[in-house]
Amino acid sequence: MMRIGYYAHHHGSGHCRQADKLAALLPNDARAQLTVFTSLDINSYRFTAIDEQQIVRLNAEDEHPDDILAGRAGEYWQPASLHYSPVGNGDIQKRSHQILDTIFQRKIDLMIIDVSVEVAMLCRAASIPYLYVRLPGIRDDAPHLGAFTGALALLAPYPKALEFTHTSEWVCDKSLYLDFISSQKAESYTYESFIDILAKLSVGGEISAPKSTNLPSIETQLTDKSGATIPIITVIKGYGGHKAIDEKLPELRSLLPDALIVSLGPIDDDKRCYVDISTEVDDVTPFICHSNYLMMACGLNAVAQAYHYDTPLIVVPDDRPHNEQAVMAEALVTQNKALNWQQFKTLMSVNNGQPESIDQAINTRSKQHPTTSVDSIEENNSEENSIEEINAVTPTAAQAFMHSTTAYPTTKRWFENWLLPRLNLTPESKIKD
Repeated sequence: MMRIGYYAHHHGSGHCRQADKLAALLPNDARAQLTVFTSLDINSYRFTAIDEQQIVRLNAEDEHPDDILAGRAGEYWQPASLHYSPVGNGDIQKRSHQILDTIFQRKIDLMIIDVSVEVAMLCRAASIPYLYVRLPGIRDDAPHLGAFTGALALLAPYPKALEFTHTSEWVCDKSLYLDFISSQKAESYTYESFIDILAKLSVGGEISAPKSTNLPSIETQLTDKSGATIPIITVIKGYGGHKAIDEKLPELRSLLPDALIVSLGPIDDDKRCYVDISTEVDDVTPFICHSNYLMMACGLNAVAQAYHYDTPLIVVPDDRPHNEQAVMAEALVTQNKALNWQQFKTLMSVNNGQPESIDQAINTRSKQHPTTSVDSIEENNSEENSIEEINAVTPTAAQAFMHSTTAYPTTKRWFENWLLPRLNLTPESKIKD
């Protein structure tokens, strides 16, 4: 069995959440051998699939006034292979030692890097094999291409159908597509249970209701004067950034003046007046299942949760490096999985805000997850563990990948016998003397 190390970047909580979801796919004995490296603090994300002693809390990599060179020091001082590399920074020296020393002490066989060009180069220079998580977006700069080249393979945590059309062919060939991995439990929620949730939020005083100071019952709010049901639109935001979607809330209220608008996640104080309920929940599934519209940015974890439901999706990408969310939004729209903001506004103005108009504009999608897979899970793995420990209905591509790391005694044998046959690239033959 191979021991796996996972480097999770500290921006937002998505990278740690992705590590948590992949860890949940492992049998218990293999999961206990996983080590996660991150500088994200424990209060920003709490792991559910692994214990705290399996997490190495790294020193931060922030610049200091006494650094000899800044992280981006200019053309003649900045290596082309790195995005960010302060010189003389004690914290970065310590975190590099933390990473390498832990890999040596815990006998880690393979690193998964999500994401950091600098950690990738550290591993390659130290002769440590790694896989690099390749996020959506335009990542054709020299540092990214160097990290891609140095990896045994690339992990794309999304369906191949949503690949950016201009991604280099060799990058696609070197990628293992894991599809989306959902972290939500596969529970069934009725519409009545969803209404109960809304009612409890209303009673709990978390309802803003810009339309009235005397709040009626939730059932009354969902019915207009003619007795027709008014639409429910849920806006889902994460902590990696929510500025773009919050800025749309005034216009959303104008487009749907009578709708019940629910905001899940962080929200700016000056935007609360445009929504009826603003709260945070542990499980967004009932909101995804039973809202008339779902409005969200295009972070990987958020899209993964909503992708396989047929609730009409409106995407509002947040500003991210390398156009990460913009590229994902464009792919979703191109694949008829979502509408962009302008398309949504046009439909609202033409069809007077009727949910059926969006249902017709977006191809309906099966609520069943796709059956395509990288490979069937090896039979010698524990079927009982794989069923009990998976806390989501997860694409089999990710299951097969994670379980493959438990089926081989060395990284070399896994690389040659499992990984390479699934890629469209092979290492060049050795040059003969």
